[in-house]
Amino acid sequence: MTVRFVEVADRVHVLREPLLRVNVTLVVGDGAALLVDTLSTEGQARELAEAARAVTPHPWTVVNTHHHFDHCFGNATLAADPPRPVYAHELAAEALRERPDQVRRAAYEEIRNEQPALAAELADTVLLAPTHPVLTETALDVGGRRVVLRHPGRGHTDADLVVHVPDADVLVAGDLVEQGGPPAFEESYPLQWPDAVAELLRLTTPATVVVPGHGEPVDAEFVRAQHAQFVQQSWLIRAGHTGSAPPERVAADSPFGARAGLIAAHRGYAELTGTA
Repeated sequence: MTVRFVEVADRVHVLREPLLRVNVTLVVGDGAALLVDTLSTEGQARELAEAARAVTPHPWTVVNTHHHFDHCFGNATLAADPPRPVYAHELAAEALRERPDQVRRAAYEEIRNEQPALAAELADTVLLAPTHPVLTETALDVGGRRVVLRHPGRGHTDADLVVHVPDADVLVAGDLVEQGGPPAFEESYPLQWPDAVAELLRLTTPATVVVPGHGEPVDAEFVRAQHAQFVQQSWLIRAGHTGSAPPERVAADSPFGARAGLIAAHRGYAELTGTA
């Protein structure tokens, strides 16, 4: 299936990969570009490169919003030859540099039942670790445009980065915000996730285009509503833990549904006991 970028703001383009509905954002400046996330496989990344080249001939810098396979396994295809800078949070960079086999195995296990063909590709994918680790915040000059990479705190993972393009009023949220499905809590910090999303909201205006990790672009009101759900989820976990309720009881009341709520409850209980 042919994929293409759609302009969502001034020289900011979004491509949605059809299989997992992952969003990739392309920011174009004068003589330079920024590519946020690189999809799952060499094949997907090649299609992504073709789609990006249909928008701009400029060399790109790459950003990974986090270390999960659908956001960074295309790094080698898009940034190895010729070598291009790849930015990510330092913990995401460390995972891809120090534990590539573990990252590949986790990806394979996650997807093998639902997408066995994709899982087989993931198992053989060459991983390229980020070259430029970010701790808290880094500002980039993308062809005369200021773009800010920011770690808003633990949420979907311990290594989330958001990408803010102030002159276009665009915020790329990665999997800290999800549209069209519940957030993924498997490696999350559900008690801290509300604070991370609150940091995102401080960067938004009523007109901000927010690009979630998956699904359609949204606005600040959508993010505010999802923040309220994260707050509710956090309160349920704390109350359940205080009352010695089983995680299943917390999950039954989750605003994200019982399946996601159960994973969130287990992760939240682990946070409270210091084992997350």
